[in-house]
Amino acid sequence: MTRHLVSLRSAVPDDAEELADLWTDVLRRVDREEQAADLRSIIERVRPLHDERLIVAEYDGQIAGAVHLRADTMTPLNLEPVVQTISPHVFPEFRRHGVGRALMEASVAFAEEIGIAHVATAVVAGSRDANRFMARLALGPYALLRVASVHALKTKLASQRPHVARANGRPLTSVLAVRRSLRKSQAPTP
Repeated sequence: MTRHLVSLRSAVPDDAEELADLWTDVLRRVDREEQAADLRSIIERVRPLHDERLIVAEYDGQIAGAVHLRADTMTPLNLEPVVQTISPHVFPEFRRHGVGRALMEASVAFAEEIGIAHVATAVVAGSRDANRFMARLALGPYALLRVASVHALKTKLASQRPHVARANGRPLTSVLAVRRSLRKSQAPTP
């Protein structure tokens, strides 16, 4: 039995349609044609850059997975250089064929090529298989990324704002503090 090898290459604009299928759950929520147009734009933007790559994995001549690699800092506050391994995805029919490992090897090779000592990735919180795969590769948790729409966050913040009773347009707590001060100053001294 011959073993099919995974091959890696840089993404080209013609890959956009298949990459839209692969990354449909992480792209903005628009129709598929707009997602493909977004990906074509990203591919064209990334192509000439030294510190960013979009890698496609092929298995037996078919696109099996992809990853977006970007050199950046750990966070805007932690300036430790890191290769961000963004959305390493593999089509379900190609899982357990070495495609995910090849994509992660590409991130290591990219990090070594540009002299960066750390690799980071984000995995969908509910994806048990992806989280276990990354843990087996020594990628430990660093942060939990939480996301909400502006509207939802604004609504929650407003609902959790403390309700302050008001007297004459001023918060009740300041009115009570003034009254206490007046009582102290008017109290007879022994």
